[in-house]
Amino acid sequence: MAPEESAEAARLLPSFERRFLAARTLRSFPWKSLEEKLRDSSGPELLLNILRKTVKHPLCVKHPPSLKYARCFLSELIRKPSGDSVTLSESTAIVSHGTTGLVTWDAALYLAEWAIENPAAFAHRIVLELGSGAGLTGLAICKTCCPSTYIFSDCHTCVLEQLRGNILLNGLSLEPDTTDPARHPGHNTYNSESPRVMVAHLDWDVVTAPELAAFQPDVIIAADVLYCPETVLSLIRVLQRLSACLKKQQAPEAYIAFTIRNPETCQLFTSELGQAGIPWEAVPHHNQKLFPYEEHSDMKILKLML
Repeated sequence: MAPEESAEAARLLPSFERRFLAARTLRSFPWKSLEEKLRDSSGPELLLNILRKTVKHPLCVKHPPSLKYARCFLSELIRKPSGDSVTLSESTAIVSHGTTGLVTWDAALYLAEWAIENPAAFAHRIVLELGSGAGLTGLAICKTCCPSTYIFSDCHTCVLEQLRGNILLNGLSLEPDTTDPARHPGHNTYNSESPRVMVAHLDWDVVTAPELAAFQPDVIIAADVLYCPETVLSLIRVLQRLSACLKKQQAPEAYIAFTIRNPETCQLFTSELGQAGIPWEAVPHHNQKLFPYEEHSDMKILKLML
């Protein structure tokens, strides 16, 4: 960065710092000046410095602002270099309508960060997400990783309704609901700006192998679905069915992200993977933190070879 650019960026940083620490309205931030600097200077370095002066500021680490405020700020900040953002409608209750799927959990944020840093894992591929919840991970992948097709799935009616709304809220076209994507042949989206997007009702306990085979996924993902032994065993059965029914095509990759709340539950998952004959490896921790979540959360991503 040239000396004059560095001096101008240095003047910009205190303005962001003061406004963020005072929790000023987002429209009061000097976004226009930031956009000008991002066109003339080293964008990643400037954005990193802004993060250090705002969400990573020692005062904010010790006394965090509201999660809603931090997420709205980061959404606006991320949009400046990329030209896009992700907007979500969520429940304010952890458990609502008998499900935890109406809010975004930390592992979904963690997996979204990893995907943004590793877009090649999803580019021009069919992605099936198990237990999509509010949809943040999938929306981030659709907007930054160029998948050819993205299939959101869940089993709860209220979650599916909110999920459809969030997809439309983010300007993506939504194909008819289906458990059989083959009924809705899509166009070639490799050169399209947006992927083909679908929502599927998928109950892990009753879905059949032919229904899973119809999705023809290249990549399977799931985040924060290992919250009790019952769901672990249901997930293993779904992965086994996917592995068995997709043998004729190139084996898909699966990425499962989770927060380690109960080590015994995580141990059960890896043990059941071994018994099912599904190899796995831990994905190294990524470098960038884009979203606000608990600093000391122990989160992991496992890559499975189906």
